[in-house]
Amino acid sequence: MISLICSFSCRPQSSLCVHPSLLILSYMTQGNKTKMRQTGLWICRSGLRYFHRALLGGNVLPGKTRASSHPRPPLLPTELGRAWASLRSERGQALGAGPEMALPLWKNLVQTTKKRILQQRRLSLYNGADGYEEELIKKKLQQFSGGSINLSKEDNGIGILTLNNPKLMNAFTGTMMVELQERVTELENWKDGKGLIIHGAGNTFCSGSDLNAVKEISNSQDGMNMCMFMQNTLTRLMRLPLISVALVQGKAFGGGAELTTACDFRLMTPGSEIRFVHKHMGLVPGWGGAARLVRIVGSGAALQLLAGAARVDPERALSLGLSEETLPSSDQTRALGEARAWLSHYTEGPAAVIRAVKKVVTAGRELPLEDALRTEKDIFGTVWGGPANLEALVRRPKHK
Repeated sequence: MISLICSFSCRPQSSLCVHPSLLILSYMTQGNKTKMRQTGLWICRSGLRYFHRALLGGNVLPGKTRASSHPRPPLLPTELGRAWASLRSERGQALGAGPEMALPLWKNLVQTTKKRILQQRRLSLYNGADGYEEELIKKKLQQFSGGSINLSKEDNGIGILTLNNPKLMNAFTGTMMVELQERVTELENWKDGKGLIIHGAGNTFCSGSDLNAVKEISNSQDGMNMCMFMQNTLTRLMRLPLISVALVQGKAFGGGAELTTACDFRLMTPGSEIRFVHKHMGLVPGWGGAARLVRIVGSGAALQLLAGAARVDPERALSLGLSEETLPSSDQTRALGEARAWLSHYTEGPAAVIRAVKKVVTAGRELPLEDALRTEKDIFGTVWGGPANLEALVRRPKHK
């Protein structure tokens, strides 16, 4: 499927209706031939169905329809309303245009509608169709208190996020998981931010989840809920328009190791180690750490680290590409200063430009090429002719 606004599947016994105003052109790929057909927004008696989820996975196989492809999340009522309003306001342009103009207009409508819905969701991975009830999950997690997630914002545009539960080697309690989500939301709204350093209190990074909380949510459904909650949070963390660094001191075990993979870079101190210990707990990573690890070090090395539960010291982390540098000092205060200095090489400059750089890289990593190029074009348009660009033209810098 090259471009599709809605392709919905319903059980044969369901009564269907297709609003004629939503009929559009889409493509079906069969071998090396491309066909055009009509499709529309299908609404089932049983409720709302699915929306194309290309930006979050779920590709349509050549020659297949959405019914035989991967499932997608149902539209929320507010999302459907906004999509409907978008279609009603823009479809007239395409319907009134000639054949040579209709296709580009419809393709643009597809892209803008998907973008609006995904922006509204903050690119959340899960919703009610997956059994994900965020407020209920947060209420459950908040029963397990202890520790905190602290955020400070510096004038240079660098944020410092501290995992603060030193009595348990900064293990995540339920309240810390909820607070991490709150801090990520705060960072999403920090328009002057350029960089982020995540580190742990007490000269160690994070030992994973608090086992006392884990024992209390050991049933399958609670475990899945916690998994979805943390995947959502760490995915949003990874997509922040801030250049992020995990400062690994002491131990980064289990969920702590997974957290390091949600950052753009990892810096380690002498004597520190990263270790995916999930196998010894009878588990696999559940916070997105395995998927991200494969992208960082490759599938072969990721399999070795996960299946072997191997200790990764700074030297091995460098050789694997898991770490960018080993800092000179293992002292917490000095190491944090060294991490600031390292990060400042990449955050120097106007916030709008640094944030735009992170956004185009995120698009290139996560989107199909055509969508990534469109996103890059849009972001380029936000800085072209902007204050930093105009100042550079006046200054006429010489690049050596």
